[in-house]
Amino acid sequence: MFEVNRKEIRRRVSPDAIGPQNVNPRLATILATRGITDANDLQFSNRDLLHPGTLNDIDTAAAIISEHVMQGSGIRIVGDYDADGATSTALMLLMLRAYGASHVDFVVPDRFIHGYGLSPALVESFDDTPIALLITVDNGIASIEGVASAKARHMQIVVTDHHLPGDTLPSADAIVNPNASGDLFPSKNLSGVGVAFYVLSVTGRVLEKRGWFKKRPIPKISDYLDLVALGTYADLVALDQNNRILVNQGLKRIKAGRCRPGISALVDLSGKNQTQLIASDLGFQIAPRLNAAGRLEDMTIGINCLIAETDREAKVLAQKLDSINKERKTIEQHMTSDATSILDKIGSIGKDSNGICLYNREWHEGVVGLVASRLKEKWALPSVVFACGTSGQLKGSARSVKGVHIRDVLCDIDSGYPGLIQKFGGHAMAAGLSIGADSFAEFESAWGEVLSAHTASIRAANELLTDGALHDEFIDLDFIQELKSIVPWGQGFGEPLFDNVFQVLEQRLVGQIHLKLLLRSEQSNKVVNAIKFRFLDSPGASYQEFSRIHAVYRVDVNEYSGRIDPQLIIEHINPV
Repeated sequence: MFEVNRKEIRRRVSPDAIGPQNVNPRLATILATRGITDANDLQFSNRDLLHPGTLNDIDTAAAIISEHVMQGSGIRIVGDYDADGATSTALMLLMLRAYGASHVDFVVPDRFIHGYGLSPALVESFDDTPIALLITVDNGIASIEGVASAKARHMQIVVTDHHLPGDTLPSADAIVNPNASGDLFPSKNLSGVGVAFYVLSVTGRVLEKRGWFKKRPIPKISDYLDLVALGTYADLVALDQNNRILVNQGLKRIKAGRCRPGISALVDLSGKNQTQLIASDLGFQIAPRLNAAGRLEDMTIGINCLIAETDREAKVLAQKLDSINKERKTIEQHMTSDATSILDKIGSIGKDSNGICLYNREWHEGVVGLVASRLKEKWALPSVVFACGTSGQLKGSARSVKGVHIRDVLCDIDSGYPGLIQKFGGHAMAAGLSIGADSFAEFESAWGEVLSAHTASIRAANELLTDGALHDEFIDLDFIQELKSIVPWGQGFGEPLFDNVFQVLEQRLVGQIHLKLLLRSEQSNKVVNAIKFRFLDSPGASYQEFSRIHAVYRVDVNEYSGRIDPQLIIEHINPV
């Protein structure tokens, strides 16, 4: 058992630097290993946000947008069909209306008809509404043909995006992207909604300088940080200090009830206490309900939920999103089961594998990314999953492991096998691509060949890095609550993992695949509850009785029948 998935557990080396002095010493050490050594780094004030001035073209973009707002021009926002795209669209729409734009609307491409981003097909679908300015959010950097098509209709184009650019840029009037060549903005980790936030903040200043607000109130963009926090966390961008400020400020607004009715409605459906929300709830409870609309139906539903002005309207739309998300879960479960069966039959996923590449013509195009994520997590290997697109192409979604830049892998395939990939884009950990209907076998071979150069990094990804053992006195509610709330933990700023050896007092399966445990620390007689979610989804896992385990875990709380007790969320088990 666990021959494939037995992981090497390594502990972080404690740095020489001393952590903040105003927190628990154990927590101070954890923070110091992540580069936080000063109490000021825990303040997360808006005043400490990076200045937008080094973002290329931001002044040009703000001037163009301001001019169209003041002229009452028709403005159309081109969004994307994930949570980052939805929050970007909602933020841009609401703020432009607050600034006084009289004719502004939005459109989101249908992934099954228009493809991704500002495409010629999307431009062709526009109605007769007079549009003078198009603003892309969370997309556009790869929309060469789409921008050209819109320019042919005499529209001005402002691209706001954060995805990595290709060799050729679109001929837009302004491009704001921290990852564009030569851009000096210090944080390359902004999400799409983060870029939109900065563009809108500068636009507001331009309008103020031009006297636009002499007869109208000046809107505060900080009032919309709830949207920025949700989109930033949901897009799995690295939580550097700037992103931690954006997430923390938005989360404070949500917890205080000063947020969009749609976000409150989604929190309510998740069963979470809004006043006790933590950053990870945005990613694991709220974002999936929002993303489901873009995966299965139309992200317009999600955006309308975010911009809803009344609790009643928001509740109806949130319930619709929740229903779509339940359908998404069913589809994902079936597809993941199919994929696992295929891999079991192949029997080649093991020590010599460098990646996973699968295709099934019956799979749903909108869910392949989630399945790729499941496979990546399960086998700790870069994974790409394809479905048949409506245009006859194979549409794929790739997910990677730490140390393997997945977009660079696709670049290498594209250069080594010219014409094999028809279109691709993304960033380090996630990417999308299209290949010809008969090209799967050739791509599968190229995928394995290119990944062979990353063997060392892939093997390293099967290691678990922990913050060491957690002594019994820290497995209590006070420490857990302080740890959960002190910073927004997330991508690139991982929530602490601990490892200890435990005696197993009791164990049982719950929900057919989850393993519930009662553990005793070998350091003392302290007893604690623990759970390993999706235990039987682990490669090689079968139910067996444990007596001692070396467990890697997070600390959490379990609320049941009015009781609140510490609980360990086990990430990995090595039998002892």
